[in-house]
Amino acid sequence: MNKIENTSTMIDQLKKEVDHGLSTVEKFLPSKYFYDKSGDALFVKIMNLPEYYVTRAEHEIFKTQTYAIIKALQLDPDIYFDLIELGAGDGLKTKELLRELDRLNYRFDYMPVDISQSALDNLKVDLNKELPSLSIQKKHGDYFEVLELLKENKHPKVILFLGSNIGNMSDDVATDFLSKLSDNLQKKDKLFLGVDLIKPASIVLPAYNDSQGITAAFNLNLLDRINRELEANFDLQFFNHQPEYHESDGIAKSYLVSTKAQQVYIAKINKSFDFFEGEKILMEISRKYNDSILYAAPQKTYNFLCEFKIGLKTLN
Repeated sequence: MNKIENTSTMIDQLKKEVDHGLSTVEKFLPSKYFYDKSGDALFVKIMNLPEYYVTRAEHEIFKTQTYAIIKALQLDPDIYFDLIELGAGDGLKTKELLRELDRLNYRFDYMPVDISQSALDNLKVDLNKELPSLSIQKKHGDYFEVLELLKENKHPKVILFLGSNIGNMSDDVATDFLSKLSDNLQKKDKLFLGVDLIKPASIVLPAYNDSQGITAAFNLNLLDRINRELEANFDLQFFNHQPEYHESDGIAKSYLVSTKAQQVYIAKINKSFDFFEGEKILMEISRKYNDSILYAAPQKTYNFLCEFKIGLKTLN
C-alpha cells in the first residue's frame, strides 16, 4: 500500500511540476526528473565519457586525498556518526572514503539519499559486495524530508553533497537550499560540498554535448518519461539538444529546442502545450563557481563550510 501511495504521490507531483514548467513563458522542466531507471543508466554512461571531466576530477581527489578529507572533517574513530550523502547516485567517489573509514574502524552508518529508488537499490547491492561490514541505511525521497526525519536523532552528522549537484540550482534556490540545510544541522555537524569551478567554454561545453550523443539522449529521456508516465505525445525526433555556456557568468544551460511548430497533449494533465519553431525548454543548469560566489552563502551555512576548503574546491 505504501509503495502504491508513494507512486501516486510522485505522479501527482510530476504532473504539477510539468504543467507549471511548460505553462511559463520560458518553458522549463525540473532536472530532478531525469533520474528514472533509463536516466540513471544514461547518467552512468555520461560520467564515463572522456568529455565529462566533473566525475573524473572529483573521483581523483577522493582517491588521492582521502586522509586529508577525513582530517578536515575532524572525525573521531570512537564517536559514532551518521554519514549522509545527498544525491548518492552510484556512489563511485564516496566508495573511496567509505573504504578508508571502514579500514580505520570508524563507527558510522552510511545513509545515501536519492530521488531514484533504482539508484539506491543498485548502490546497496554494490556496497554489500565491496564492503560487507558497512552499515547502510538507504533513504528514498526529498532531501529535506529525509533530513527532517533524521533531525530527531542527536547523532553527529556529516553531510556529503558532491558532484557539483548544487550547481543544478539557480543562485537564489541554492541560497535557500543551503539555508534550509543549515536549519537541519546541529552544532558540530559538518557539510562537505563539492563544486565545479568556472572554466573556459572549450572545456565546459563538450562536457554537456558529447560526441556520442549520450547527453542528448539523457535530456530527451525526460520527454520519453513524460510520455510514459503522464501519457503525453512528445515526438522526440522534433526536439534537438542544445547546450549553452558563457564563462562570464559561469552558468551552463541545457535546452531541448523544438524544430518545428507543434502541439503536445499530456493526457494525465488533460492539457495541450504549443511550441513554436525554435522554442526552447530549459532542462538543466550547471552553475560553475569561484570563491566570491561560494562565500555569498548564508552566514549560518558558512559556519559549517568555512573549515572545509578541500570540500569547497573539489573540482579544478
